[in-house]
Amino acid sequence: MLERLCTPLGLTHRDARLVKFTSNAVFDLPTDRVVVRIVGSMALRHRAEKVVRVARWLAAHDVPAVRLVEEFPQPLAVGGHLATIWHTVASDGAPVDGRDLGLLLCRIHELPAPPFELPRWSPLDDVRRRIADAEELSAPDREYLEERVAVLEARLTDLPTVLPEGVVHGDAHLGNLIPSPDGPVICDFDSTSIGPREWDLSTLPVGVARFGHPAHWYRQLARVYRFDVTRWAGFAVLRDVRELKLTTSVLPILRSHPEVRDELRRRLQALRVGDTTTPWTPYR
Repeated sequence: MLERLCTPLGLTHRDARLVKFTSNAVFDLPTDRVVVRIVGSMALRHRAEKVVRVARWLAAHDVPAVRLVEEFPQPLAVGGHLATIWHTVASDGAPVDGRDLGLLLCRIHELPAPPFELPRWSPLDDVRRRIADAEELSAPDREYLEERVAVLEARLTDLPTVLPEGVVHGDAHLGNLIPSPDGPVICDFDSTSIGPREWDLSTLPVGVARFGHPAHWYRQLARVYRFDVTRWAGFAVLRDVRELKLTTSVLPILRSHPEVRDELRRRLQALRVGDTTTPWTPYR
């Protein structure tokens, strides 16, 4: 797949390095200093055009974000898949923290409305697609996840918020900040939509609870943004939605990546019993 994409574009694929493979297969091409993102799930192809529009909108407003390689038409279709090509960020800057995330979210949340339509925030849509597209998911697990989606959807209905609605990044965790000599840049616009700003602020406290991120990172975020989402009455709902998304992210690749199954079982068990504190290990 990568060779079929790169060859007609004159890109060197032989020394490519797979950086990540969950919803997208992300490859670093060091010779050309570009990054290739190939949509890994056919059910998520619809996101590619939006990602391109959001990237260009952020560039127009000089927001520190990854930049498309504009000499190629974007997104690119290859073998039934869609791909985007990005300039590599020289990631030799200082480590990122909660302050960096807070400052970038402030920049994005303060932007004027984009000149194109963004979808309404609907965080469970991709979970449904993942369940439908799942490889080798047992019948009991499928039934549980479908019921969990229905319960959380009901809890999200008329969820009262306190921050104004607007553009949200949608997956605002520190892993989507890339350090550079000029400061951190933000990436991954698959989940960008119009919705509650509380959603962008809820990711980091979940990372503190589940992945052992330093607690002061979240305190930095809350201080910079001047809002503590964990003290808001609706936080528990967003936390549960976020954890379901984190759990189901590997469903479409279970057969091809069996090494994630043990961690998936651990997360499913935690969700079943209402355990919100046991640490999780990132999917590899």
